[in-house]
Amino acid sequence: MKKITLLFIFPVILFAQEKPTTLTQKQSGKLDTNKFSQMYDLLATPNMFRTASGAPGPAYYQQQADYKIDVELDDKNAKLSGSETVTYYNNSPDSLEYLWVQLDQNQAAKNSESPLVESEKIEQVLPADKFANEYLKKGLDRGFNIEYVKDAKGNLLSYTVNQTMMRINLVTPIKPGEKFIFSTKWWYNINNYIQDGGRSGYEPFEKEGNRLYVIAQFYPRMAVYNDVEGWQNMQFWGGGEFALPFGNFDVNITVPADHVMDATGELMNRSEVFTPAQVKRYELAQKTFDKPIVIVTQAEAEANEKGFSDKKKTWKFSAKNVRDFGIATSRKFIYDAMAVQLSSKVVMAESLYPKEANPLWGETSTQMVAHTLKSYSSHTFDYPYPKAVSVSAEDQGMEYPMICWNFGRPDANGVTSEQVKNGMIGVVIHEVGHNFFPMIVNSDERQWTWMDEGLNSFMEFMAEQELGTNFPSRRGPAKNIVPYMSGDQKFLEPIMSNSEGIIQFGNNAYGKPATGLNILRETIMGRELFDHAFKVYANRWKFKHPTPEDFFRTMEDASAVDLDWFFRGWFYSTDFVDIGINEVKQYYVSETPTVALKDAKIRKGRFGMDKGPFVYLISENSDELKNSDKKSLEIGQVKLLSEYVDQKLTAEEKATMKTPKYFYEVEFNKPGGMLMPIIVEITYEDDSTETFKYPAQIWRKNNETAKKVYATEKAIKKIQIDPKLETADIDVTNNTWPKSEVKSKFD
Repeated sequence: MKKITLLFIFPVILFAQEKPTTLTQKQSGKLDTNKFSQMYDLLATPNMFRTASGAPGPAYYQQQADYKIDVELDDKNAKLSGSETVTYYNNSPDSLEYLWVQLDQNQAAKNSESPLVESEKIEQVLPADKFANEYLKKGLDRGFNIEYVKDAKGNLLSYTVNQTMMRINLVTPIKPGEKFIFSTKWWYNINNYIQDGGRSGYEPFEKEGNRLYVIAQFYPRMAVYNDVEGWQNMQFWGGGEFALPFGNFDVNITVPADHVMDATGELMNRSEVFTPAQVKRYELAQKTFDKPIVIVTQAEAEANEKGFSDKKKTWKFSAKNVRDFGIATSRKFIYDAMAVQLSSKVVMAESLYPKEANPLWGETSTQMVAHTLKSYSSHTFDYPYPKAVSVSAEDQGMEYPMICWNFGRPDANGVTSEQVKNGMIGVVIHEVGHNFFPMIVNSDERQWTWMDEGLNSFMEFMAEQELGTNFPSRRGPAKNIVPYMSGDQKFLEPIMSNSEGIIQFGNNAYGKPATGLNILRETIMGRELFDHAFKVYANRWKFKHPTPEDFFRTMEDASAVDLDWFFRGWFYSTDFVDIGINEVKQYYVSETPTVALKDAKIRKGRFGMDKGPFVYLISENSDELKNSDKKSLEIGQVKLLSEYVDQKLTAEEKATMKTPKYFYEVEFNKPGGMLMPIIVEITYEDDSTETFKYPAQIWRKNNETAKKVYATEKAIKKIQIDPKLETADIDVTNNTWPKSEVKSKFD
């Protein structure tokens, strides 16, 4: 009978030599185990409004604000005036003594404090127009001019304006279950956003005297009142975006008769504002799923932009269950659209753009809108609104329900570089994607930018990769966040920081959350568990107001994966990932002990000690092994093993036994504070490879080092940690054994 070359290894506990558990908080003498402790110290206490599972509770409520708005654009003077009637429903259990209304345009008012809180310095080289705008021009007052606030009976209401917030002082509190109706009238000067900046305004086309308007934050908007903060009446300083309640909108928009526009909601009078031919084209678009149908052609747009009509036209839109309203209007617009089939319904993808945006926009924009709706819907819920519109507005990237403005145009010769095209595709996906986060899953942007920008950047990354073109995504791949996470800690803040206090806004609120979610999906949880939990979160909180705790809790609740350690480190700290190979030892099998191992004992069962006989694993660094002509016995010469196999194992068990020849002990260390799984790729002497992944819990009892043993049939040539750069490890120079020289960027 042929002997089976088997090594059976007992777990030897060498009491005299075992290294004690490392203490990372040596001053206190206690183990640093808080990285794995549950987040009870960080999360709000569950209650009847928001449960411990991350779902809305039985007492959850949210307010509603319905709007009837009439606005008119004065194109010659770039002025917008309007009036609105707001019906506010108090669904809370509280009586409300006053209402808070957002006046976001006041951020650009003459008396705005926003410029006063920003540090300034002299720029020694400036373009002439920027110098003139900065130091010579007086500039218009861009804030709201409130003409009145009245109750439903027409009586004037007392109000107080505090920068970007207006408090309406009520004569009688609004009791739970009651509604309150008020009206207001206002006007403001629209900004040239190319010159003055801003999230909306107009883009001038000076040679022809035209303007392209993207209008938002144009009306007094109700602030959110909820169970978390009461009134969210934090001032708008320009960074943190918006927190808004849901409601229904009926909006009439009067513009010059030669304008083409689109806005949030369904157009109610299409036959009045489009020609019969354009209406027929739109009806064809509603049945066309493979390519956009041009509804307002470039020739028609070019004719419009030469007219400067002194007549007016009113467009009527109705939107149900939205949190905001946006408008795009210009006589320069080309307009195309196509139908998009989702799993349960058909919606429209649409684009508005001037001739300066062609051919890029005609070829790309609406197709990307359709792709985004399909991708996001597959990961969350079917897009619930009737349309999504992408508007070409240079130097913009901003989102509103059903409509957004996006940058990216060809050069003067109509040529588009790959960089410009990819940038345009990325921003269209991103801004259309904002319909899901936060327009539907309605988080508080004023407080937590990452809840909309970070989640949306992650969704954007998935949509970009699903294009199948090896799209060069900026945010999402772990390696792309390394320069930020390895930066000076003085300029880093935790993701869980208020929007206005973030230094590196893009990296903190967009890049790091998107990367973290990608790591969760690909490396920690796996796609199946992550995708299910993420979809549960989206569906639990669509058309509601989630908090960070609701997201964290739902991701655990729906996956059975303990993620407190990850959220604690990735979201609440600025810890970075750095895992390395500290030491590799090779061992040889022997029946003869070294002096050091002569008196070794091992545990037998739960209580007793076994005195042998033993098989010994001798370190290659042992003095006795170094001085020996023969390093160790061949496996087949270990009589003790052969006898054990013959006596104890069945033929079936013998047939499945491994026959290792090489034994390695690898010690990993963790110079970085952020926990992460250890991903190990082993390359053998024949260049074959094998990958091992150890959960982050490997660090739970020792925050500094972890060891793994590899018994292999082939000699190991190379060991590498994180070979595909999945974990955002900031230092890869300690990731390989034998240590290899890392080439510089110049090499």
